Amino acid sequence: MSAEPRLAEVAEPEPAQQAAPGTDQAVKETLEDYTLRFAPRSYRRWTPMVVATTALGGIAYMADFSIGAGIGLAHGTGNALLAIAVAAVVIFVTGFPLAYYGARYNIDLDLITRGSGFGYFGSVLTSVIFASFTFIFFALEGSIMAQGLKLGLGLPLWLGYLVSTLMVIPLVIYGMTALSKLQVWTTPIWLLLMVGPLVYLVATDPGTVDRFLAYAGTDGDGGINTASVLLGAGVCLSLIAQIGEQIDYLRFMPPKTEANKRSWWTAVVMAGPGWVVLGALKQAIGVFLAVYIIAEVGASAAPEPIQQFKGAFDAMMPSWLVVPLAVVLVVISQIKINVTNAYSGSLAWTNSFTRVTRRYPGRMVFVLVNLGFALALMEADMFSFLNSILGFYSNCAIAWVVTVATDIGINKYVLKLSPHAPEFRRGMLYAVNPVGVVAFVAASGLSIAMYFHALGDALQPYSPVAAAVIAFVLTPLMAVITKGRYYLRRTDDGIAEPLLDEDGNPSAVAYECHVCRQQFERPDVAACRTHDAVVCSLCLSTDKVGDHVLPAGA
Repeated sequence: MSAEPRLAEVAEPEPAQQAAPGTDQAVKETLEDYTLRFAPRSYRRWTPMVVATTALGGIAYMADFSIGAGIGLAHGTGNALLAIAVAAVVIFVTGFPLAYYGARYNIDLDLITRGSGFGYFGSVLTSVIFASFTFIFFALEGSIMAQGLKLGLGLPLWLGYLVSTLMVIPLVIYGMTALSKLQVWTTPIWLLLMVGPLVYLVATDPGTVDRFLAYAGTDGDGGINTASVLLGAGVCLSLIAQIGEQIDYLRFMPPKTEANKRSWWTAVVMAGPGWVVLGALKQAIGVFLAVYIIAEVGASAAPEPIQQFKGAFDAMMPSWLVVPLAVVLVVISQIKINVTNAYSGSLAWTNSFTRVTRRYPGRMVFVLVNLGFALALMEADMFSFLNSILGFYSNCAIAWVVTVATDIGINKYVLKLSPHAPEFRRGMLYAVNPVGVVAFVAASGLSIAMYFHALGDALQPYSPVAAAVIAFVLTPLMAVITKGRYYLRRTDDGIAEPLLDEDGNPSAVAYECHVCRQQFERPDVAACRTHDAVVCSLCLSTDKVGDHVLPAGA
């Protein structure tokens, strides 16, 4: 067979060659939630609102209350609220194109990143960044839950860390099917427990609002200070990578049609970049509750969400109910977000490992790896130096997300140097695309240097701004310099059927992979180099000798 096959329809496959190691296991496991793959139309049976509710369920985390409290205590309410607002705007603007691509083309952020400036292997860098995000925030939420278990049940912190880690494993095994049910059913309870105390305090004691607005912080005099705002925004911007977890759900959106376009767009905006609206509100509530706790109890307990809500519940209900409800709120929140952290982290680690080694060990292996990292951070008491960890991490996260968002918004739609339709399959992409890799490395490297005072104390607060600006400028500049030549290794995947249908949605035409003998939809397959048949994207990834991978060319 020629090296440039053209398949007008599904070919009768020749006898399959020996499948790559791990292929059978990979097929069985990834068909539950399409780990590492395009999510096919046949699997995406949820309505836009169910997908959005499931995605927003992960925003139940308590870390926002700690983040807001930490910024407010250090810099005062005025600076904290401005920092939260600045970060929210940046996160919304950069998250929108990523959420749209994930929902429209039904791929996760790693697959988007591959074709949006990084290349097939280049995006391993960002997969590791994202995996780090998931275990850092798993550790943070697990620490908060352990604080709750210590207060409510008297468990020592080390045991609480272990309990909060182990309890999510059964829920993560089953992927999207189980997660959608968990998030939909627990969200109303969580909202009631979170909003109720705030409404009660404001309604019964208006003086809490005055104290909140007047709080000056330990490092300030109550005035607005640019450095304080930017330092606070840098901590908030560590959450910019949350869009990756939102896309892990948004990739299951149904096709966008004329009939559902209103609900489709509502769901994408609400559960995509819109997550930050709820996140920013929680951060502001964290400042409010911290100021309230300082007045009622003292500053030492103010950053801990369990203490914040214990204090708020104490003002509105019998004492015997206070601790149980506070613990219930913390446990529900921790479960809702940490199943997402464990799930998304396992996808990121598996993606990286499979590409580098061309072997698929199973997603559950990396669930355990991610949980191991998180448990180590918890046992090291990461909660006590939370803002330092997040401030450093935000530089890498900002550089990555801004690079990909700029490639989509500018390089694809304005300069038209980046291919409009996303590409993620091995053989179709160059190993490394200097457009995204150079922009990301330069932006993250320089901003980290600034964060650690290498360029002077005066510039240190501006490290998150530097990460965003450098990534935004270098991404289109590199595309112009390279003339977009390193995006696609070839433009023809050897299949005549178009990738997109008449509505611009990924085609639902099914093909059989001649290696694993499973059916996959059009965007997930490419023609085989050595057989008159097609091969799915995961079998291409695990092909150790490259027998099935199309050569560079047309």
